[in-house]
Amino acid sequence: MSEIVPADNDRRIALVDLLDRVLAGGVVITGDITLSIADVDMVTISLRTLISSVGSLLALDGDSGGTP
Repeated sequence: MSEIVPADNDRRIALVDLLDRVLAGGVVITGDITLSIADVDMVTISLRTLISSVGSLLALDGDSGGTP
């Protein structure tokens, strides 16, 4: 497990470091899109995506033996 470090407003994080942290732990991004006409909801789309490295996903998948 990685150590949780509180963010400082003065501290700058490089994009490479941020990407490394995201891929090491993974991140889930969710969102909803609603198409409405005259205040009537016509279409609602729920989006979910998981961004992670293959290595960290395989490490979490130890119980199933690595098979999908």
